[in-house]
Amino acid sequence: MFNIDTAEADSTIVIDDYPYETPRSPWRVKQVEVLEDFALRVTFRDGVSGIVRMAERVHRSYAGVFNSLSDPSMFATASVVFGAVTWANGVDLAPDAMHDEIARNGEWILR
Repeated sequence: MFNIDTAEADSTIVIDDYPYETPRSPWRVKQVEVLEDFALRVTFRDGVSGIVRMAERVHRSYAGVFNSLSDPSMFATASVVFGAVTWANGVDLAPDAMHDEIARNGEWILR
């Protein structure tokens, strides 16, 4: 079913097989690592990788669903679910938009 590798020393999660993903879209997230300052390092199926910076978004007074991610313990629950970065509270990021921006600029800054 799923192949999940987690390292005890960090929060990196790798999912090598998505049994329900057809076709295997290159913009699906393969790996996510939670970094300091509300940032993520993501790697996509096609090898594109970069940083997602979310500090500005999660700390806005009108952050909407992202407001809950301003709690560092909630932000740290980021994982890959069916090719998308998803948190324990159900908030997720659009992998296709993230891929496009990271492919162009090496990072995606959510404001």
